Amino acid sequence: MEKLKLSEIASACKGVSSTELEITGVAIDTRKVKPGDLFICIKGERFDAHEFAKTAIENGAAAVMIHRDIDFDCPYVKVEDTSKALLALSGYYRSKFNIPLVALTGSVGKTTTKEFTYLVVNSQFNAIKTIGNLNNEIGVPQMLFQLDNSVEAAVIEMGMNHFGEIHNLTTAAKPNVALITNIGVSHIENLGSREGILKAKLEILDGLEKGSPLILNGDNDLLRTVKNDDYKLYFYGIDNGDFKAENIVEENGSTSFDISCFGCKQNVTIPTIGIHNVYNALSAFAVGYVLGIDSRKCADALSQYQPEGMRQKSVSVGGITVIEDCYNASPDSMKAAISTLVNTVGERKIAVLSDMLELGDYSVNAHRQVGEIVAENNIDFLFTFGSASVDIANRAKELGMKNVFHFSDKDEMATALLDTIKAGDTLIFKASRGMKLEEVIRKVYNDWEKTNE
Repeated sequence: MEKLKLSEIASACKGVSSTELEITGVAIDTRKVKPGDLFICIKGERFDAHEFAKTAIENGAAAVMIHRDIDFDCPYVKVEDTSKALLALSGYYRSKFNIPLVALTGSVGKTTTKEFTYLVVNSQFNAIKTIGNLNNEIGVPQMLFQLDNSVEAAVIEMGMNHFGEIHNLTTAAKPNVALITNIGVSHIENLGSREGILKAKLEILDGLEKGSPLILNGDNDLLRTVKNDDYKLYFYGIDNGDFKAENIVEENGSTSFDISCFGCKQNVTIPTIGIHNVYNALSAFAVGYVLGIDSRKCADALSQYQPEGMRQKSVSVGGITVIEDCYNASPDSMKAAISTLVNTVGERKIAVLSDMLELGDYSVNAHRQVGEIVAENNIDFLFTFGSASVDIANRAKELGMKNVFHFSDKDEMATALLDTIKAGDTLIFKASRGMKLEEVIRKVYNDWEKTNE
């Protein structure tokens, strides 16, 4: 981060400062404070960081940002609301850098798309990207503060649960390129309908300069209806779009396809499978195109992709193949996960699924739809865990699937899996992050390796 004066910060946040002191960083966690930082005292639902202001100073912070008085003297900026000031300050700081900034959002696939997009952008520019889950009103400002004079571009992921959140993020980040991956049903409980989700996602335009590129999934039923003469609209897809994926071939854990755009073709190979990843890579290629990056360079960058965390990470353990995909789940990503399982080599295919969260009144229908998808794809075994996923199991049984097992205890599920699996099998584990299905994965790995040493 480049240096800022406290008076400059106060002006940006409509507050007052006690001194002209310069700060060299921003922190919201006392454990991560570095010498010279401004410690912003955020008041959350479970804690009030004003209580830790003194600790922050003792840990090296040069000053604090507060919205109520504290019981000791130190350099400070006082504002009306520190949470709002965090966003305002990050927006002011971002405006100091005349660099390409790509903002992306969507119901599913945001993080994988971010990784693909970063690879493409970083092939031409010294870029930064959203780290981990720093995609909300606390996380995005932290990413913007990573900008400095060495950074030439940024790829920023934006998540949301309610109306207004993406508006706040995009007006701070001021993107030059915006990308929406799809409109599904994630967070439909808070947003009422898919049309409501579309409206919330399109808030990304609130910070996008007029005339800038807006990249949309042309195969998504709602996104392909978007029209807006204020921006340069580009669509991507397999069936519809300016950027189309053709001749798709999945084999040996990789996917090859041709991208056809504006009279040209470029072959791409990505080291992962699943049609959803074709869409993710295709959107990243479109970002590269609008930023003027050579198509061959984009293709080479996409070939360097590596899954992170538990996002469709393929692992070989004692003769079985396991696809770990427990970071998040929605009806769309469940469908993609089953497609990946179907297209992965294995003697028997085993789906291990748990609940999709935050679906509200749509939950029962959504889980039953997943049961239909499993049954229709002739998966050999279905194991489910959780109160909502019982509807996955019940629907699969109704459609005639024989090997269906539901559990309310993870240890019992792991034991049943270990009694079932054999060398040559392929399994996929898929669930919302809150279900912690990785606990079952760890037990299966541990006990399976012991019996196959």
